Amino acid sequence: MELTITILLFLIGIVLIVKGGDYFVDAATWMAEVSGIPKVIIGATVVSLATTLPEMLVSVIAAMDGKVDMAVGNAVGSVTANIGLIMAISLVFMPGVINRKDYVPKSILMFCASLVIVASGRTGHIDLFLSAVLMILFVLFLMENIRSTRQSMHHNTAALRAAECAAAEGGAVSLSLPKAARERSVVLINVAKFIGGAISIVVGANLLVNNGSELARYIGISERIIGVTLVAIGTSLPELVTTITAIIKKQSSLSIGNILGANIIDLTLILPVSMVCAGKPLPIASSSAALDFPACLLVGCIAIIPMMISSKFKRWQGLALLAVYAVYLVLTCTS
Repeated sequence: MELTITILLFLIGIVLIVKGGDYFVDAATWMAEVSGIPKVIIGATVVSLATTLPEMLVSVIAAMDGKVDMAVGNAVGSVTANIGLIMAISLVFMPGVINRKDYVPKSILMFCASLVIVASGRTGHIDLFLSAVLMILFVLFLMENIRSTRQSMHHNTAALRAAECAAAEGGAVSLSLPKAARERSVVLINVAKFIGGAISIVVGANLLVNNGSELARYIGISERIIGVTLVAIGTSLPELVTTITAIIKKQSSLSIGNILGANIIDLTLILPVSMVCAGKPLPIASSSAALDFPACLLVGCIAIIPMMISSKFKRWQGLALLAVYAVYLVLTCTS
């Protein structure tokens, strides 16, 4: 009976994270879109921060509770799941030509972060020095997005001015009361979704960590395996929802931008913050150093290197990523 309750609470945690993430992403995307920011930048910043919140909270809570293997496994496992499963699905259904300047800087930052993580596996822990390196990469990520945003907004300035002049010449009227009321209603709804989604994610993250640890104890497997499989995939579900929505709406730039941004945040922000919350360097399990970290780097190479060479995302990349991720899951569960 106790095991049934644990499984039920674990699943409730996933549901809260998924639905909370869904509302949170909707509200965050709306807030960004009303500012006129391009979708690829929205995907790599606002949506990425929103969809990464579950991983952040799960890893931080796990680190503070002393469940370090779950904290590290969730952060790195989420990146592997994001690329090997979610990005793979996006590439299978939406391959195509891309604008390299929108993707290459972020891809390089993600690759560098993956190399730092692999290096931490060699040292056996994520200490203050490696955390500082990761945080520098995170700052570079923010600076790159600010640069991209400014450049894009500069290109849009002329069009915006032309529209304003046209409105002025046409004798634009002030906002009518019914329309103003509708806009206020939309703002309130999105603020409520933003706050409610965040609360759901926090509650769901607590349920996921606590009951995921209990499941590991009941089943007799390590917290690392729970972290890189059930918890990592569970906390990556918001990215999956975003990707499926993007596929339906044929918005590949939003999907890939979201995944790249989420991966950079997972690697460069979550682990340093988890280390600070734990109050000590995060030890790296030998199995993580031998399997989880190389798998993360491998799927990243499959996704990034061909794109940087050909300026295209190809369907075979998605199929290769799915195959590699399936092998990784089998090796993880049998190790």
